[in-house]
Amino acid sequence: MGQAQNKRVVVVGGGQRDGATIGNGRAMAVLFARNGAEVLVVDRDLDRAEATVEQIKEESGRARSFAADVSQSKDCECIISHAVETMGGVEILVNNVGVVDGDSDGLSLAEEAWDRIMTINLKSIWLTSRACLPLMRKAGGGVIINISSIAALNMGSNLSYGMSKSGVNMLTTRLAKENAPYNVRVNAIMPGSVETPMFYQSMPTDGMTPEEYRSQRTKGIPLGRVGTAWDIAHAALFLASDEASFITGVLLPVDGGIHTR
Repeated sequence: MGQAQNKRVVVVGGGQRDGATIGNGRAMAVLFARNGAEVLVVDRDLDRAEATVEQIKEESGRARSFAADVSQSKDCECIISHAVETMGGVEILVNNVGVVDGDSDGLSLAEEAWDRIMTINLKSIWLTSRACLPLMRKAGGGVIINISSIAALNMGSNLSYGMSKSGVNMLTTRLAKENAPYNVRVNAIMPGSVETPMFYQSMPTDGMTPEEYRSQRTKGIPLGRVGTAWDIAHAALFLASDEASFITGVLLPVDGGIHTR
């Protein structure tokens, strides 16, 4: 029996852009399904969500797709109502959406980029959580897992991405405190350098190869390697499981030790 046997899971951001590696959202959706969960894969791009569902079904898992723009409150409400209609409820909500496109330093950052990054990375998590929490409270419990970033602790040269993820951390601890009396646990995972399709967005365009870029990023990691989406997925599975029933309000680094530097 899997760690998520017969749990009903919503993975927001469960599709992914094209790439040779698997993304965090898809890996989490697949791993939850492998461990017995029924999964609703949500993505703005329905085709990307469908691709994740197909991968789950190829392994005889249970999954369905749903398209939504999580920057819109009505869409977030529709995610939860659709989950109730098709699965009968939601025990686990995973918030995985995030963008970094257009980010820059404080003087160069465009206002439109700031607004977009803050809306998608932070506001959307509040909107989906707000839509789901009444259901979880009424059911007597549930789990919310927010995907933050180690950039929340050290944002580097980009301003809005790190600030948005710092906001995710604050939102996580606040929601954990507010909802603990209802047996709803809220935790966040802070990935470090994880080799997903998004990983290569920051690669310089001066002729550096993906192998050279990966090697460069590895140098700053105490464990001596970049992570994979499966590292994030296994952390999420644990935090959602009964083995973590006494854990809430935690901001978990999954970063190969970068936070210790």
